[in-house]
Amino acid sequence: MFATSNGHKVQEAQMILAPFGIELGTYPHKGVEIQDEDVIRVVEYAAESLSSPNGIGVFIEDSGLYVNGLNGFPAAYSSYVLKSIGLQSILNLLAESDDRTAHFDSAVALKSEDEIKVFTGRLYGTISLTPKGKHGFGFDPIFIPEGETRTLGEISMEEKCKMSHRALALRRMAAWLGVKATHE
Repeated sequence: MFATSNGHKVQEAQMILAPFGIELGTYPHKGVEIQDEDVIRVVEYAAESLSSPNGIGVFIEDSGLYVNGLNGFPAAYSSYVLKSIGLQSILNLLAESDDRTAHFDSAVALKSEDEIKVFTGRLYGTISLTPKGKHGFGFDPIFIPEGETRTLGEISMEEKCKMSHRALALRRMAAWLGVKATHE
């Protein structure tokens, strides 16, 4: 069960986990979310506050954008920052910076019975000069993955699910569960 109310994350997770034969159910309780710049601490704390529905394992995911030219800001506060000041404000803050490198971090905490296991994924890239693309969500229109010329907002969901920070973390969880991909 995926503890989230974010439909975009559910859609991505379903696409990422489908090759492993994992059918994804959602669990509307996200747990207690603390404010911390480290996504690992955020998901660990939230997972501790979750109760597994009917003894079924439940997982929670959190992501953060860490921009080097902004000393790691907005970090795990990405969702709040996006809602508060938006994409253009991040670009404005970077206007005078020579360092546009950044990375997305994802942490997935899987809780089964009383055990919590955390899986992580990281995607390196740079921040674009302008927002581009209509795909994805969040900071996708301004993040160009390493080795790409397009933003995550310009690539298809299928392409994103092969490379994203969330895909890496979820694949690590599936591997830990002992599930092998049947196709990709």
